Amino acid sequence: MKIDNDTVDKIAHLARLEFANEAKEEIKKDMNNMLGFIEKLNELDTSSVEPLIYMSDEVNVLREDDVIQVINQEEALKNGPKHDSDYFKVPKVIEKA
Repeated sequence: MKIDNDTVDKIAHLARLEFANEAKEEIKKDMNNMLGFIEKLNELDTSSVEPLIYMSDEVNVLREDDVIQVINQEEALKNGPKHDSDYFKVPKVIEKA
């Protein structure tokens, strides 16, 4: 399989990218190199290789999720720079269109 300009254009559209002509040629070259590498890997005999499930034999040691200290709403609101009786006040970040 070879990557052509149409394939690069489709992938760029899906990724919401735009490339200049010289950049498109570089991307096409890089993608063809990646496909060549994968084709090279397909030449290996992996019939006796066990599938890799984990990268290491390490086991996660997790602690119990115990509640140590509980604060009420009033105490929590004291930690914010601006608040009213029930909520934190923050700058508006969403504007109506």
